[in-house]
Amino acid sequence: MKKYSLPLIILALLFLYKNSYSFDVTGLQPTEPYGIFSTFSAESLPKGKFAFSTGAEILMEPDFYRFILKAAYGITDNIELNMTVPYIHKWDDTVDGFEDIAFGIKHRFFDEGKYGPSLAYIITASLPSGRDEFSTDGRFGIGLIVSKRVGPVNGHVNLFYERPGTGRHNDEIALLTGLDFAAAHNFKILAELICKKSHDSNEFDSIEGRIGYRIKTTDNIYTTLGLGFDLKNNNPEYRLMLSVSFLLPYEKKKIKKVYEEE
Repeated sequence: MKKYSLPLIILALLFLYKNSYSFDVTGLQPTEPYGIFSTFSAESLPKGKFAFSTGAEILMEPDFYRFILKAAYGITDNIELNMTVPYIHKWDDTVDGFEDIAFGIKHRFFDEGKYGPSLAYIITASLPSGRDEFSTDGRFGIGLIVSKRVGPVNGHVNLFYERPGTGRHNDEIALLTGLDFAAAHNFKILAELICKKSHDSNEFDSIEGRIGYRIKTTDNIYTTLGLGFDLKNNNPEYRLMLSVSFLLPYEKKKIKKVYEEE
């Protein structure tokens, strides 16, 4: 029961705050399979490995589409460079354009032990490159990532603080918790809870739950499908998410043949 107590307490506290509405800014996102949907894992790409992902979201109430390109590169075995490029289609039925492009450097400074979790921090920055409707004039921030494996379950907790590039917006705080359950060797069930204080609010004004699954289609291709749903009468009410990620360079596994002498 203890493992469920923290998310339940967070939900109970945050439901006490009043509702507020703001544009759902994407920010930096993890590249699959090193994360859930928006929750980062302390695990990172090995040195010299590259991953990129193409994804799409259908958001309802308000209705619009979001297309996302994500990339990550392993600088060392525990330092990773990330980038996220979001594009909005049919916002308010008339507006199309890019959001701010986000970059980040993730450093895992403590590896997971028998009892302790793995720890990482991430430094983020967004360029003021988006349309005015989708932009906070850039922003920068820092986050803490905690990950722990218990049997077939990987759990992750992220805490982010970000400061918008203009004084007319408030600082942002986000708490994300997520887990993936290895139901089979190439299939994972995903769950995530996101609590945010947006740049248009002085209080935690957004709570969203997400569920889905990830399939290891081939040795270097992952397909992720998910559903997000609002838990606090906020916007958007629902979202459908689909992404496909690729890991490069592809290394084909060598099959060793054993010959018996007669």
